[in-house]
Amino acid sequence: MLLFLCAAAGPGQNAVAQAQVSVEALMPGMVVLTIDGKRHTLRRGASAAGVTLIDATAEEALLEIAGEQRSLGVSDRVSAAFTEPGVRQIDIPRNDRMQYQTTALINGRRTDVLVDTGANIVAMNAAQAQRLGIPPGAGQATRVETAGNTLVGRSVNLDFVDVGGIRVDNVRATVLEGDYPRMILLGMTYLEHVSLQERNGILSLSRDW
Repeated sequence: MLLFLCAAAGPGQNAVAQAQVSVEALMPGMVVLTIDGKRHTLRRGASAAGVTLIDATAEEALLEIAGEQRSLGVSDRVSAAFTEPGVRQIDIPRNDRMQYQTTALINGRRTDVLVDTGANIVAMNAAQAQRLGIPPGAGQATRVETAGNTLVGRSVNLDFVDVGGIRVDNVRATVLEGDYPRMILLGMTYLEHVSLQERNGILSLSRDW
């Protein structure tokens, strides 16, 4: 199975170099690729040469290439052109609770998140962490101060957090005991890597590509 990528740059855009990607082997959660003649073994959430493995089974791999997701089976052959913008941006409208809620890919798994500029770290409860593939007891013990409370948790490193194609690798996070927070808090360990602008009830996240 071969995947060919090419793009031509337009005004204000960056060209993606032509690349040839072939899938040599598929296993649950892992794929073996050859990209421009070099072999790469990717586990779920890992990247090489601009290609990210979101997930894989024994039959197909879900890859992200230049911000586009492609599901490739053994007999698939894809020829496509990708053009990367100079800046990637996502706009998040404020909900009726005056909160900025969106979805994110965390370690390759899609989940709801709440953008919280007042949180100095990405935070989640133990059940949410388990759904993201973080085993119980992972990381180092820590304590987190909230308004009037001290919570016990564990400090972990996430493989990556991706919101609307704006991906940050190796993001520090805290897994808290109990059911707080009820939704994963997208705190500053992710947000410090992006530009934020709030206007007329819309929060814009952007990052130079």
